[in-house]
Amino acid sequence: MIDRPVFWLTLRALALSLLLGVWPFARASADDSPRNIAVIYPDIGEPYRSVFSTIIDGIEDQTKSRVTPIAVGANANPQDITGELRRRDVRAVIALGRNGLKVASSLDRQWGVVAGGVLSVPESQARDFSVHSLAPDPALLLARLKVIMPGAKRVIVVYDPKQNDWLIRLAQDAAKAQGVELVAYEAQDLKAAVRQYREAIQTADPKKDVLWLPQDSTTVDESVVLPMVLEESWARGLAVFSSSVNHVKRGVLFSLYPDNAELGRVLGRAALVYATNGASAPLRGVSPLKEVLLAVNTRTANHLGLNLDARRLRFDMVFPEP
Repeated sequence: MIDRPVFWLTLRALALSLLLGVWPFARASADDSPRNIAVIYPDIGEPYRSVFSTIIDGIEDQTKSRVTPIAVGANANPQDITGELRRRDVRAVIALGRNGLKVASSLDRQWGVVAGGVLSVPESQARDFSVHSLAPDPALLLARLKVIMPGAKRVIVVYDPKQNDWLIRLAQDAAKAQGVELVAYEAQDLKAAVRQYREAIQTADPKKDVLWLPQDSTTVDESVVLPMVLEESWARGLAVFSSSVNHVKRGVLFSLYPDNAELGRVLGRAALVYATNGASAPLRGVSPLKEVLLAVNTRTANHLGLNLDARRLRFDMVFPEP
């Protein structure tokens, strides 16, 4: 026979346990939740602040939990950051932007670090971290090129090997897969880059050749190289695509640019691997951006005689703006 007072006391205790979150099943669920993840990002104004905020939203959407955001300036103290990470029992770190990566590089190796929001890093850092570059994957760029311009047979690029040697290696493989020839010219200063572009544009065949502008501070100077390339390629009817979306607004045919929310989800998945397996998780090296959106310039397409509507592509950004 059940003792009624004991029964009701037990029932009240169970109800209180549920309210306080100490019910056994609730405790097990909490133990199974993702380990603490911190995001170190630059303390910077708009429009970049919104970009980092969107990436962080994507990270939290993937991890299904709040992350610890740590905004850092150029003179951030790594010891202070280390103390904060330990107080919060952080198990993995996501570093965004140059400042975020700079701070993360000086942390103890007890934390696995996933980096994003940077174009490239020195090889010494690439061996230590999992780096998700902002440089669009050449395989995706060339795949879009073949849809927009099926007749393209040769892609010409001028690059600084100190910045983009790793990317050109990927591009060589991607070109073979797409059945196009990649002609890559090295240039280690602006003068050499200008000379290479002029020679390439003058000898190019607009019916089958295309020029690619990578994200390269040496060879794609915004004030000298870009205006020259746009003017001379327009005059010759030569198509130009770019790894920078800002160039599309100025007249380049198309570009791929980051889907920041999806990039955040990818960074979140990588950080969960570190949080679960520790800093020794086998995620190292630089990978190109695969989470991309497509921008096109319809005025340039019309000038080149391309019917973009017939390609059945989804354009995420169109210039000139309607």
